[in-house]
Amino acid sequence: MSDAPLEVSWFAALCDDDYERLGVPDEALLSSWPHCRTIALAAEEAGFDNILLPSGYALGIDSVAFAAALAPHLRRMHLLLAVRVGELVVPQMARQLATIDQVLEGRLTINIISSDLPGETLPSAARYQRTREVMGVLRDLLDRRPVAHHGDFVEVEVDPPRIATVDGRCPPLYFGGLSEPAKEVAAEAADVYLMWPDTVDATAALAAEMRERAAAHGRDLRLGFRSHVIVRETEAEARAAAASLISAVDDEQGRAIRERSLDSGSAGVARQAELRAGADDDGFAEDHLWTGVGKARSGAGAAIVGDPDQVRATLERYREVGIDAFILSGYPHAAECDRFARHVLADLDHAPLRPWFASRP
Repeated sequence: MSDAPLEVSWFAALCDDDYERLGVPDEALLSSWPHCRTIALAAEEAGFDNILLPSGYALGIDSVAFAAALAPHLRRMHLLLAVRVGELVVPQMARQLATIDQVLEGRLTINIISSDLPGETLPSAARYQRTREVMGVLRDLLDRRPVAHHGDFVEVEVDPPRIATVDGRCPPLYFGGLSEPAKEVAAEAADVYLMWPDTVDATAALAAEMRERAAAHGRDLRLGFRSHVIVRETEAEARAAAASLISAVDDEQGRAIRERSLDSGSAGVARQAELRAGADDDGFAEDHLWTGVGKARSGAGAAIVGDPDQVRATLERYREVGIDAFILSGYPHAAECDRFARHVLADLDHAPLRPWFASRP
């Protein structure tokens, strides 16, 4: 365990990922400004430290525009804004992010997405090289350093923009990926390495590996864990809620849903499929780690399931093996946000991570 605080974040379903039952579209739960604002304001009221604003292309609404609209409505919660590498010229991205940080009074964090662009497929090594270049130039500009970068993907000589973040430094960069290039980019350039759900032992091994990789570059790396959660007053009720969530999805429909995502062929998605394949007949990979969510969505494909004490104890087990931050979600997102806050969050010792980063030399 590190000396950083435990950050507990929720998830704003900006990419049409909100359901009563997975695979059954509900017009009222599609991504829109009113619906996603409701989720975010519920997380603020419930006491979460941060909220992830995800970014896609084909589905949902734009994360940067949403963040700019939401920021004036927040009093204390941080925003974890996902930006897709390559979609914006880096100096423009720096101005946008600094402006949003100003509106938030210094509470912005950034999730870097190393995704292919719509209509484009780059080899993995090239895609991550682009990500490495963008992260380096973005950090320099937000740290108020002039840039002269002549790379494979970013060609720019420019001074930092006049507008700066509140503290004049780049907000923490959150980044994930299981491929070898992704791990190296995280070790070299990220502040928080994000993992998808896995067993406690596998999480411990990856945590140790990533801290060793970062140390080889003379860096510290905090670790985050992105997972769904289903908490009810009893374990039986939680398991029943999990079964109900996927009751309308057959294998063919689930495969079609997963393949809509641009990351459907990634190493992380492959690991989620492997976790599902090794689960028991009820979909549990180990006690309270249920893989059924991945039957009908790409990306993070498992949920922590149980009563309040079981969910809290499971989070603590992950914390003990090195996790510093949790990004949680549940279906429907506003309702599960309220349940988790009442039953679990109130008894966790937690705080935003960004002030810890700001306190470093």
